[in-house]
Amino acid sequence: MRVLVAGGAGYVGSHACKALAEAGYEPVTYDNLVFGHADAVKWGPLEIGDVLDAERLDEVFTRHRPDVVMHFAAFAYVGESVTDPSKYYRNNITGSIALLDAMRRNGVDKIVFSSTCATYGVPETLPISEDTPQAPINPYGYTKLVVERALADYERAYGVKWAAMRYFNAAGCDPDGELGERHDPETHAIPLAIHAALGSGPRFSVFGTDYATPDGSAIRDYVHVCDLATAHVKAIPHLANGGESRAYNLATGRGTSVIELLKSVEKAVGRPVPADYAPRRAGDPPALFAVAEAANRILDWSPRYTDIDETVATAANWFMRRHNA
Repeated sequence: MRVLVAGGAGYVGSHACKALAEAGYEPVTYDNLVFGHADAVKWGPLEIGDVLDAERLDEVFTRHRPDVVMHFAAFAYVGESVTDPSKYYRNNITGSIALLDAMRRNGVDKIVFSSTCATYGVPETLPISEDTPQAPINPYGYTKLVVERALADYERAYGVKWAAMRYFNAAGCDPDGELGERHDPETHAIPLAIHAALGSGPRFSVFGTDYATPDGSAIRDYVHVCDLATAHVKAIPHLANGGESRAYNLATGRGTSVIELLKSVEKAVGRPVPADYAPRRAGDPPALFAVAEAANRILDWSPRYTDIDETVATAANWFMRRHNA
């Protein structure tokens, strides 16, 4: 079975391509390489193109005749989505509709969509479940919610089957060292802390130490990127065998505070993390963590990496190898 992976040269997408290949699928990466990396495409062909380019999409669908689509091709900087919403509405929403319409034109009726916990906004209760009301507080989260709604509408009207993966803080790197995390600019806490410890980046900023949490810093649910990739792959046979379309939380169910995260990085790197302590950022909730009951029950998925030290170690190993190269 062949899978067209839109955004397959990016962080989560490339790990998904490796997981697909290991599960016996043939991944075909479709990526414009704005944020993706051609050298991360190792388990199938790379087709360079944009999701907004209908003609190029049709060329790729005609050449490879995929059975399923995985869709990771989105801009994902929350702050930028606030200052430049046009970029996000055009790429994340219009681009997704263009991809769905290309699927329709080419007879593909199954898609696994990379969604986000940002669709929930600031929840009133924890842990977050799929029944938690979705109330995004930034354009990025809203664009993902719109695509989720479009998927439901496309199923009703055109029979497109779908799975939407609402994952929390993607973390870690391929433990084999074949893939890593390369964002420019980097906004994820773990690589920022590792760079600070290695001296290859600025001091780490802890935003808020007065939250109502055990150590005063914000708590988040860090999910290993390989676990995310596995869940996306598991959605394919579910859809292929007539399973229901729905959204899934992908989470560990365990929260890790920023200060706990820094301790894990220091343990993995063997050096202290130089840090500055700053006021809270507007819109940052004190804690976010979730249950992934539906993924466990329906997809037989549960995270392999539940110890934050183990997750951080996979990232630290990859960054340290590059640092010493």
